[in-house]
Amino acid sequence: MTLTLRKHLAVALGVVTLLAAEAATAVAQPAGPSPAERLRQDTEAIHALGVSGVQARVIAPDGRQSVATSGTADLNTGRPVPADGYFRMASTSKTMVATVVLQLEAEGALSLDDTVDQWLPGVVPGDDDPRITLRQLLQHRSGIHDDLPGYTTPEEYYQQRHDVYSPEQLVARAMAQAPDSRPGWEYSNTGYILLDMIIQKATGHPAHQEIEDRILRPLGLDRTRWMGTSPALPQPHAQAYQLFGPGSEVDVTDQIPVDYENLSWVTTTQDENDFFRALLTGRLLPARQLAEMKRTLPVSEELQKLWPGGRYGLGLVERPLKCGGTYWSHEGGDGGYITLNGVTDDGRRSAVVSMSEARGDSEEHILEQENAASALIDHALCAQSPNTP
Repeated sequence: MTLTLRKHLAVALGVVTLLAAEAATAVAQPAGPSPAERLRQDTEAIHALGVSGVQARVIAPDGRQSVATSGTADLNTGRPVPADGYFRMASTSKTMVATVVLQLEAEGALSLDDTVDQWLPGVVPGDDDPRITLRQLLQHRSGIHDDLPGYTTPEEYYQQRHDVYSPEQLVARAMAQAPDSRPGWEYSNTGYILLDMIIQKATGHPAHQEIEDRILRPLGLDRTRWMGTSPALPQPHAQAYQLFGPGSEVDVTDQIPVDYENLSWVTTTQDENDFFRALLTGRLLPARQLAEMKRTLPVSEELQKLWPGGRYGLGLVERPLKCGGTYWSHEGGDGGYITLNGVTDDGRRSAVVSMSEARGDSEEHILEQENAASALIDHALCAQSPNTP
């Protein structure tokens, strides 16, 4: 072997040895947190903002679950947050309402192009557009003003917490206001009150009964319950708190949701995961109706602050994932409870985080809480993705 050849060989062997050493070092380096550890860290990050209690549940494609809690269920006793505690579902129930409407469309009982006036003559006065369709109600494109009663101070909470309104009263309250500009996208709880009324007109049954018969019983979701005008929740649950300002953290658990027909649902992280997984895997809707539900438009500029890149379908929100692609969800916030959720497009990986305090005293606090919860959902759905940061 010549001297030159020996030198080349030595260099080559040196490179191989160096690469092997680098590979060994890479293997020896500690991996990032496991999905379960990341979930625990994310719940603690939410609690660290000042949110009294947090519970989260993630279901992987193979069915394995990760559960984490942080904080306390009761600021007076310090008892721990139950991992399977009930919470108010709030606006997440809009996805159930939309599912029932789309089931009725699949059965030929109604059409998404039907007008509100066809089903509820005279309920939307002539000053508003009598050509408003069910599709526009579902997608918040009706222009109908959103004007639910609510409280902004502890005094208002104590005065109003047991008030009961009929759907007709709530619609009349909204109709007394000038319509929002059209065309456009503007979130409207009133539109979903009208959808509840249309479901009852089309089926002869209250919307909550149709949800129970068409969604909850077939899926075995026996811990999702309509509470009607009850101001309480089943046990176990964390107390709900509202931050009205410095030194003003009020237990707001005891209240009747103002739109008790539409918003008086309680559920658990297990049931909410199971519902969204069933919906996205086609167990609740035929393919055509599910595709309609997933046809989206950008949300308003105001909601873009909470849902960057968010788009709204028919009772379903599409949001981007940092690891690529998008996920489907519909958060809910009512009576101190704020819940975010998400499921991948194939319905195989899902996550729900429920917080038992609403830090609603400032835009800064609202965005901090929303962003931290959104990060938890993003991390959970991106777990084990090759593009996960």
